[in-house]
Amino acid sequence: MNETRNELQGIFREVLDDPAIKLRDEMMAADTAGGDSDTQIDLRVAIERALGFKFATAEMSRLKEPGPNIGSFVRLIDGKLRRG
Repeated sequence: MNETRNELQGIFREVLDDPAIKLRDEMMAADTAGGDSDTQIDLRVAIERALGFKFATAEMSRLKEPGPNIGSFVRLIDGKLRRG
């Protein structure tokens, strides 16, 4: 598991109050947040604060399209961290 996925997993566990969450590339947001938009916003804000960046509206919109999963989310965050 890479460093970004480890950090995300910790954030998901804290926000969702579920220490058993194990993020896998093929998972969808609904697999962890139950598709609840308030929870997804809480996760986004927690990730932005923990990792020190903001997601662009377009980035978040693309993640709502069919296909994106935890793996694509990790790659998006890795790219943002590299550009720092």
